[in-house]
Amino acid sequence: MKRSLFLLMMLCCIRVGAQVSMTVQLPPAGVLLKAQLWNVVLVSAYERSVNVRITMRLMDARTNQPVLTGITRDIPLTKGARQLQAGDLMPIQYEYLSPAIDRSVNGFLAAGNYLACYSLVVAGDKDGNQPGEDCIPFVSEPVSPPLLNSPAHQSELLTFLPQFTWLPPAPLNMFSDLNYEMILTEVHNGQSPEEAIQQNIPVLRVPRLKNIFVNYPSGAVQLDTANTYAWSVIARNGNLFAAQTEVWTFRVKGNGNSADREHGAYVQLRKELDGSVMNGSRSLQVGYNNETADSTIAYELISLDNSNKVVYSGKLAVRRGTNYLDVPLEKRRGLHTGQLYLFRLQNSREEYWQVKFIYTKED
Repeated sequence: MKRSLFLLMMLCCIRVGAQVSMTVQLPPAGVLLKAQLWNVVLVSAYERSVNVRITMRLMDARTNQPVLTGITRDIPLTKGARQLQAGDLMPIQYEYLSPAIDRSVNGFLAAGNYLACYSLVVAGDKDGNQPGEDCIPFVSEPVSPPLLNSPAHQSELLTFLPQFTWLPPAPLNMFSDLNYEMILTEVHNGQSPEEAIQQNIPVLRVPRLKNIFVNYPSGAVQLDTANTYAWSVIARNGNLFAAQTEVWTFRVKGNGNSADREHGAYVQLRKELDGSVMNGSRSLQVGYNNETADSTIAYELISLDNSNKVVYSGKLAVRRGTNYLDVPLEKRRGLHTGQLYLFRLQNSREEYWQVKFIYTKED
């Protein structure tokens, strides 16, 4: 039953009279290469050899705007069936109508909802049997959507200026213009978090993000301790919708100290690196749980964009237990705006506690 349904969804048959037919073998969803648009089976009932040409028009299913067109060379076809792929149809002449489409021959098809429309032309056909277009809807989607990272789901925050972070979708090379839209809104009584994201006016909406973090602006509306907040992130390829995260919620406890309110969230250092990336400008605000008797601790700033070169090293005063550290970054040589760095400190147990950050120089 599943196999029959799969074939029904995937196969589109285009006929020229009763002489030539074309079946397009296109998966309905998943990660697709541009070359997979040309997986076809041609069947000819002609007793003689004929030349045929395939044209394809790819459209954004949401707007019906064309993003790519292609036309093959003349393909000689004898009686019977012939299975063809993109390599058999070369050279294919493309017209690129969207910057989101990868121009390489074996590139991934950009994430989005599409409509692929095909037509088949038989050279020298004088019977007026040339067909119109037949269209197939499909979805090119990443294997993994973006994943929310922090603040954790249903957490209670001490800061009124949290930092929101997430992990990018995968694979990244199917995106030519990956950008994000972050949405934060209140959850009203009787609403689910998903309904709040869809229906309520956002407290904060930040479009066209290139980084995988957002700091809550100090000039924005102050978060209320009486409210529950929901947030989500949408990934786009150019203007094309690609994927969306889950919806997470959090509350603000409001009993943080004045330094928390002034300087924003402190990101907890971890032994194991993950996909978390924070932002650093004048200083790097990190939390460290000191389980040793160390009173000072050495740290390094390492450029991950420059062969893991150590650009600065120093020492910090710590006490046993929880430490909120403000590591100065301003006027540090070797730090360049927009580049990725690793901050790590090493204690007397030879343990590394670390976090990645992107440096942003303030004007």
